[in-house]
Amino acid sequence: MIASRPISFGAGCDRSSGLKAMMCKDRAMTVIDAQSMTGTVAPGPAPASDGATTHTPRSSGLDWERPQRLADGTPVHRVAVLVQDGVIPFELGIPARILGGSRTEHGEDLYSVRTCAPRPGPVHTDADFTIDVRYGLESLALADTVVVPSAHEAGPVYEEGRLTRELRDALAAIRPGTRMVSICTGSYVLAAAGLLDGRPATTHWKRTDHFQRLFPRVRVDPDVLFVDDGDVLTSAGVAAGVDLCLHLVRRDHGASVANSIARRTVVPPHRDGGQAQYVLRPVPDAQVATTATAREWAQDHLEEPITLRDLADQESMSVRTFTRRFREETGVSPGQWLTRQRVERARQLLESTELTVDQVARSAGFGTAASLRQHLQAALGVSPTAYRRTFRTPAAG
Repeated sequence: MIASRPISFGAGCDRSSGLKAMMCKDRAMTVIDAQSMTGTVAPGPAPASDGATTHTPRSSGLDWERPQRLADGTPVHRVAVLVQDGVIPFELGIPARILGGSRTEHGEDLYSVRTCAPRPGPVHTDADFTIDVRYGLESLALADTVVVPSAHEAGPVYEEGRLTRELRDALAAIRPGTRMVSICTGSYVLAAAGLLDGRPATTHWKRTDHFQRLFPRVRVDPDVLFVDDGDVLTSAGVAAGVDLCLHLVRRDHGASVANSIARRTVVPPHRDGGQAQYVLRPVPDAQVATTATAREWAQDHLEEPITLRDLADQESMSVRTFTRRFREETGVSPGQWLTRQRVERARQLLESTELTVDQVARSAGFGTAASLRQHLQAALGVSPTAYRRTFRTPAAG
């Protein structure tokens, strides 16, 4: 059996895709399986030097002391991913894949994603391989966003809510205004540093009771996918980290860029943060009628008035049965889901068309500009005009 070699984050190799980490030419190849996320090593020529090296986004090697800019003058956003021993590989890969994979229409990287650890060098994951991290905690002070993925739930931070002095000092030295993000139980690190005191936050649903007992000053919401509290964002477990990172891209660069990276990574482009973390009842049997047909029909008729009776009729169900089954399958009510689809449609039209605000409102099913303005303000905190001014694509003028 060939022993697994560490995966190194830092130096550049040929661009890879998906969750496969491809080694440089003439070196062994480590493959992280997308299902099990376990590391195996395939035979290859003898390595030219110690330690195999994976590709990271081109911008990861940028000099963070001198922030780089895109062709239009926009600064490249620096993202530091803080890892600790026991880090869960899936969550570790989310920021690099979603943020690191987001580009302008000209192929420029919008984010520079850098992995860092309390001490550069080998870091144990909770799988059967280690990763070799190039950067230390000094990267936190230079970052525009810090992301803390989950780690194996052991040690003082998860058991006692206590950080090492080294990590506490590094987090305290982060520049004011830096965006702080946690994925799954990475929220323990933010809470232990006092960054969640008095704020709404979430974590994996299995840990919310323990989290609340350990950090009573945090306003824990156990039922949502993620919480956006401005400069501090927290997500629920595993796949909710994908939703949160797509939300960051959408917030920073609009729905078009977020939808593009979602298509490339083959994930749903938008699940609202307020959606339930998990379905309380078992997933419906494939032989039992579901609400998928009604949802598809609604997507094709958003510009029309749609009633609950209309949706139930698509599935030949009573309104009561349809409403119950819809909530079981999506975690939200039909009305909430429909409003979110219309908001998303309006965002896309504001970004990519020359339609007036009144026309966008009618096309998205809101009827009037006033109704669109009310719903967009509630969902995003901005008016249609302000949203268009921020996120209009070049094709739109």
